[in-house]
Order: sequence, then structure tokens, then C-alpha cells
Amino acid sequence: MNYRERITADHQIMLGKPVIKGTRITVELLLRKMSEGATVPDLLRMYPHLQEADVFAALTDSSDLS
Repeated sequence: MNYRERITADHQIMLGKPVIKGTRITVELLLRKMSEGATVPDLLRMYPHLQEADVFAALTDSSDLS
């Protein structure tokens, strides 16, 4: 999976923070929820329009140093 197909950053959406495409859900929010103990199934219940691949794309985006 190419995570860049699911993550976008646009200065007109959430001040340019990386978000899941088609949403205003930031990568930062998903990471914060996971750091607080949320699991992937928890996130999918909290945000039913997300897909599992979106969550993994957020994780991959956060770890990409290039």
C-alpha cells in the first residue's frame, strides 16, 4: 500500500496538517488516540467512515523520515 494515496496536506484544510483524504481527521489525532490506548478497531468505531488502511497509512506517514 502506498500511504500517500490516503494522506494529503492542503493549507486550506486543517492548516495544512496531514489528514486522511476526504476527511478532516488528522494523522496527529489518530496517533494521539492510539497513544492514549485506542486500538485500530476502536478508531474504526469512533470514525466509521475510516478504513483500516487509513489508520495504517497514518502510522506509516508518521514514521516516514524521507
